Amino acid sequence: MAYLFAHFKEKLTTDGEQVYFGISRDGYNWEAVNGGNPVLESTLGERGCRDIEIIRLKTGGFVILTTDAAIVRNHMDENHNVDWKQLNHYGSKNLCMWKTDDLIHFSPERLIYFGRDDFGCLWAPEIFYDENNGEYLIHWGSTVKESDFEHMSIYCCVTKDFETFSKPVLFFDKKNEILDSHIAKIDGKYHLFYKNSDNPPMNMHAVSDSLYGPYEHDESFEKYMDENIKNPGSYEAPTTYILPDGRWCLMLDFFGCEKEKMGYVPFISEKPGSADFKRADELFSFPYGFKHGGVIEITDEEYERLKSM
Repeated sequence: MAYLFAHFKEKLTTDGEQVYFGISRDGYNWEAVNGGNPVLESTLGERGCRDIEIIRLKTGGFVILTTDAAIVRNHMDENHNVDWKQLNHYGSKNLCMWKTDDLIHFSPERLIYFGRDDFGCLWAPEIFYDENNGEYLIHWGSTVKESDFEHMSIYCCVTKDFETFSKPVLFFDKKNEILDSHIAKIDGKYHLFYKNSDNPPMNMHAVSDSLYGPYEHDESFEKYMDENIKNPGSYEAPTTYILPDGRWCLMLDFFGCEKEKMGYVPFISEKPGSADFKRADELFSFPYGFKHGGVIEITDEEYERLKSM
């Protein structure tokens, strides 16, 4: 067993906002694929992609979804400032999608539009396989026209084949804005991680017996983040995976790594399903700062194939 981390890079050049792969034998020590160059480069929509998601399909093969955003090319001024409010309103209503059977050869890029003109920009898509219904839940963050594009919530739709998609509906909402949702199922419990934009600005964890909720807020996780993490509002894009030694890894993306030279920061829980995470930088190594992405398990054969790219 090995691991694939699909991600982008935070750079002040347009090549950062593309699809990159990192691989690992043990889930701790990561290495670059393709010489640290993009594996996929967007040519449609905004011609950039952020917030990379990858999933292995139950029928074989893989799907990659990304935010259709090229901030450096289209939304950043000469002083590297970004009007995020403007972007949330007028940004792309599409997601970028590729399919692949072997992680080496990819289908042509496709822009996915879910049929709702009232969305602002669609951010940070993730995919969760709902085994109860045999379908894939796609969830992402967006503002909508009804709130004058001022309030970001988590929306979702479902698909069985990534060809046709249900009409999007609200998945998870709070009084404050939320973004960057991640779902994991362990021992029959659904774990929802997400980012509070304010009040307080930090990553949160909630648990439910049902995929669609209601989700119960985890006070102890919030307390740990508040008391032990400096500037917890500077972390986002939660993603989790189970390590070969049986421990549960939570990755949080420290944004702004072009300046800070960071990226994903690891936290470890001794038991999957227990959100008693502790920061564990010293156990991990990265060739550069991985930005907003996701991790899947791959076979040894797939690892060797990617390593030789």
